[in-house]
Amino acid sequence: MEPELLHGVTDAVATVVLHHPAKRNAMTAAMWAGLPPLLDALAADPAVRALVLTGAGGTFCAGADISTLQDSPDEAQALAVRAEEALAAFPKPTLAAVRGHCVGGGAQLAAACDLRFAEEGALFGVTPARLGIVYPSSATRRLVSLVGPATAKYLLFSGELIDAGRALRTGLVDEVLPADALDERVGEFTRLLTSRSQLTQAAAKEFANGRTDRDAHWSAQARGNGDTAEGVAAFLQRREPRFTWTTSG
Repeated sequence: MEPELLHGVTDAVATVVLHHPAKRNAMTAAMWAGLPPLLDALAADPAVRALVLTGAGGTFCAGADISTLQDSPDEAQALAVRAEEALAAFPKPTLAAVRGHCVGGGAQLAAACDLRFAEEGALFGVTPARLGIVYPSSATRRLVSLVGPATAKYLLFSGELIDAGRALRTGLVDEVLPADALDERVGEFTRLLTSRSQLTQAAAKEFANGRTDRDAHWSAQARGNGDTAEGVAAFLQRREPRFTWTTSG
């Protein structure tokens, strides 16, 4: 089958699947280029409240398809950066569900998600030093923010792979699940996410990502909708809240 990005929406959760099984889901130029418009469409869909990124079969993503780097490595890296930035800017919670190898461009995409859940046996690596590639500054800063300068340097300098346990200890992943438990846990957690206030999530995502010029905007959003009143009423009445604010306004 041709390399492609598969996607679907179920119960308010969009799932994007990196599908290139012949090369362990390595990202082709077309796949990199196709990710930003796909994310734009899913972000604009009011039925979508969270997004899961995963790989087909037993591998998340083995990185960039190296054959795409031969003709124009600068162009290939620019495509990867645009995809990474589009994923980081997705306005709703994002979660990478990782099995098997999450290497190079795959680690770049996983790091651009808000959260990362991994199956035991997953392997992580940031491997540009194996190819003589300068890792993008945006991706480097994002990696440092997740794991700290020392671990980021270890990964970038060596190109070595680390297991899920070490990835958990360093902050590269948020949860590690036993074999065959990943899908159930991701489903459970995303159902939880979709039950929470999108207003809280959207503001928290911007603030956590370092934006400092939107305090007044989010205060006005909070005053102008009923999510806070609904949340308090639901708590006092011991029922589930029915939040109505959406990213589309």
